[in-house]
Amino acid sequence: MKKMLSMGLVLITVMSMAFSSGQSESDSSKPVEINFSSVSVPGDAHTEAMTVFKEELESLSGGTMMVNVYHSGQLYSQEGEQAAVRQGTVDMVYTSAPWLAEFVPYLSMFSAVYTFQGYDHMTSVFNGEIGEKVFQDVVESQGIRPLAAYYLGTRQLNLVEKVGPVRTPADMSGVKLRTPGSPSWIALGKALGGNPTPMAFNEVYMGLKTGAVEGQDNPLATDKNAKFYEVTKYIVLTNHVVDSTWPTINEKKWQSFTDQQKEWVMAAVDKSRAFCDKQVQDTESGILDFFKGEGMIVIEDPDVQAFADYAKNSYMNDSKDISKDWDWALYDKVQAMAK
Repeated sequence: MKKMLSMGLVLITVMSMAFSSGQSESDSSKPVEINFSSVSVPGDAHTEAMTVFKEELESLSGGTMMVNVYHSGQLYSQEGEQAAVRQGTVDMVYTSAPWLAEFVPYLSMFSAVYTFQGYDHMTSVFNGEIGEKVFQDVVESQGIRPLAAYYLGTRQLNLVEKVGPVRTPADMSGVKLRTPGSPSWIALGKALGGNPTPMAFNEVYMGLKTGAVEGQDNPLATDKNAKFYEVTKYIVLTNHVVDSTWPTINEKKWQSFTDQQKEWVMAAVDKSRAFCDKQVQDTESGILDFFKGEGMIVIEDPDVQAFADYAKNSYMNDSKDISKDWDWALYDKVQAMAK
């Protein structure tokens, strides 16, 4: 009897080991999944770039890495997804300097108006040596890793009919200008002469329609894709921010990848960045005709110098809590790269 019991125990142990081994092999053969979340809407270049990233990574990895794309705020609000990627409840999101400046204060200078003089200036800074330093500072502070900077477009003012034509910062006095909720974004609203009014992106259309806000600023492609032209009247070509958005991954997730997997991810990021940047530039080159055709008034000659002077004074006085943390030596280095 003891011999039979002993044999039975051996058999059970062997079966358990075989089952455990089979499960381990099965688990290791499963594709690595990356959940990528964004509030951006269909038609936005950086929304479509998510799919480019997905297809390229899945192709390069032979299907051993998979990307699940969630756009239009399907998972989180814009504020919510920023916290989620730090917590690791989502793997990737788009973030940017103003969202991160709350935690890495000097980054607010990159979202300040008139920091960059154009697309080439912006991309050479962020996708070069300076960008590497900036992104590493984010890794060490927040446990998330920006992988690149995509061109989001050049931000312009977009206002409801009630506001009337705007050509100087004085014309923006009292205007309820929608901003995201972070301190850097609020400082930007002040720097444009408006009354910053925090509001989630997915509420902006209705906010403009009801008068809860009287203006917003975004790249023109976003204005088109989000249909803001249906509820506004003016576009003012202030060219105040050459904007970027950063595909960013949770650092623990990143470190779980092999060196080969990291190479595949970066190759996919490079391809999707090239796609995004070109599409935004192509769209901007002819988009004003669309808005004019929709009955909007485009103010092409605002006093940009007046806006720039007003903004500098605003950052130095009204938003001292923001500018006091700027790395002025790095700022000067960035400015020198525009020459």
